[in-house]
Amino acid sequence: MSVTDGKKLLADAVKRFHQAAEVMKLEEGLREVLAATKRDLTVHFPVKLENGDVQMFTGYRVHHSIARGPAKGGIRFHPNVTLEEMRALAMLMTWKCAVVNIPYGGGKGGVVCDPKAMTLRELERLTRRYTTEIESMLGPDRDIPAPDLYTTPREMAWIMDTYSMHKGHTVTGVVTGKPEQVGGSLFRRQATALGLTMAIEEAARHLKMKLPGARVVIQGFGNVGSTTAMFLKARGCKIVAVSDSKGGVYNRRGMDPKKIAQHKRETGSVVGWRGTDGVTNQELLELPCDILIPAAIEEQITAENAPRIRPKILAEAANSPTTPEADEILRKNRVFVLPDILANVGGVTVSYFEWVQDLQSYFWDEKEVAARLRRVMQRSLADVLAVSKKYKMDMRIAALILAIDRVAQATTIRGIYP
Repeated sequence: MSVTDGKKLLADAVKRFHQAAEVMKLEEGLREVLAATKRDLTVHFPVKLENGDVQMFTGYRVHHSIARGPAKGGIRFHPNVTLEEMRALAMLMTWKCAVVNIPYGGGKGGVVCDPKAMTLRELERLTRRYTTEIESMLGPDRDIPAPDLYTTPREMAWIMDTYSMHKGHTVTGVVTGKPEQVGGSLFRRQATALGLTMAIEEAARHLKMKLPGARVVIQGFGNVGSTTAMFLKARGCKIVAVSDSKGGVYNRRGMDPKKIAQHKRETGSVVGWRGTDGVTNQELLELPCDILIPAAIEEQITAENAPRIRPKILAEAANSPTTPEADEILRKNRVFVLPDILANVGGVTVSYFEWVQDLQSYFWDEKEVAARLRRVMQRSLADVLAVSKKYKMDMRIAALILAIDRVAQATTIRGIYP
């Protein structure tokens, strides 16, 4: 995202907050508190490159609200990371954690860099130095990062090790999304996709819609998009189109996501998969389908293309893929939207499970993790549907009302110190 996009993302997040706050008649003082971040940290730090040069980097770590518990949120490495983007995504994390009723607040962090242009040793140096720079904000009872855009379990292991070396003992609970060998939870990699699939199942049940034969379009064929495609294919859905950053492929008769994933591993893209028609990412969003899953980047569905987007279910795997202006159009066209703060919470929920397991030094098997996740997703969707019915609002505003109410209650009960 560009700087301008980061500002737009933050403006949209605040706008949606105020829309929900207005419906629920939230008092003005609480609106001011919850519309702002609690703390923002900007750091500038050097990294020695392989050629011996020293390069300066800029990083951020933001806490939105910690009224309900430690800050929780990913760390991304990307050339276009901005402070405004971090503020918006930290706010989004607060609402996500509150929607599923886990005891976290919202955080987000990132470093302005191009990880694709860096060697493994350079990435490790950058990660460890960034961790040291933001260490004052971190801790299993303060702020617990996780993987995000262009970070993986490998970077989380480096963060955990760096923090632990400074503390003098191993602290596995300082991050989630780690490798299983150093305190990671089983099923963490598939968690967002599985939670999304469970949300779609519950939405289909609510709409009395059959999943077998349902046509699915997925924008973004990374970990979440590809894994969701496989889960839905196993439930009888027909995957008719998928895409990545280079373009998309479409076959109305359906495709095998496992074979497409193999093609992408071999060629670097889904583009060119045999027996398909090529489509752009924007064309893909407008294809006829029953379930549309934007799983790529922010602000893909806008006022310009929303009138031509007509799935029965729009399940937001990405963060903020739909603008507020597009929301109005989708609502009028009776598209059932599973908003990001409900649809893609599988990752943060299993991150919470990982943190709990780390604190107890007692780990669950995959069956138990999946069963606990299903209970959380079923309960959360039912809670949001109940709020939607009570206020006669769409699912996004209903999810925000539920989340804001929980955070506002915690803030009010705790009071203002001193």
